[in-house]
Amino acid sequence: MAGATDLWGQWAKHGAQGMSGARALAVELDRIAAAGGIASPVTTRRGLSARLRYLSSPAGRAALGAHGVSARLLRSWERGARPSRRKLEAVDRAYQERRRDNLVRSGALERLLDNEGRGRRIEVYPVDQTGVPEQYRRPNLSDRSVQARYVWGDMVDAWARGDFVLLDEIWDDIISDLDSDYAAYAYVASVGVGA
Repeated sequence: MAGATDLWGQWAKHGAQGMSGARALAVELDRIAAAGGIASPVTTRRGLSARLRYLSSPAGRAALGAHGVSARLLRSWERGARPSRRKLEAVDRAYQERRRDNLVRSGALERLLDNEGRGRRIEVYPVDQTGVPEQYRRPNLSDRSVQARYVWGDMVDAWARGDFVLLDEIWDDIISDLDSDYAAYAYVASVGVGA
């Protein structure tokens, strides 16, 4: 898709705001994975307790340790010590990482997005060209919508591994349904998945 890369070079040089479709997919999957879960903030007793219960497995304790929350520190909290803001944020990061890993490992995220083979609609928002001089703007770019099927398993796997090369290939497959306009949507302001 050299044409899309060339197009982005022109847009970016002249002030367009956007990101690659692969990056936009990753941002949206991050949002979906973070949605749901424990609603109470980690700063509340209830929110902290719920996260610590979720992280009570060996993998959860390892995630806490990786973020600097030791077993000794956890025992001090049980005896009434108050966790610092920084340690609360560490607990929340460990919780989000384990939850994300569990959503991928269990297949729950893929099943949600695959929607029993019906897939999900992806709303595509084109790059913001407001800062681009008129002679360099791509005319008639509008929000688009694509029904994506059969890509979700590969997409979730690539996202979980941080494989942006594969995400980019998947994005190319998705936008190929936009016919001749597809190159204009290789870079976007954002995408939204109806999940």
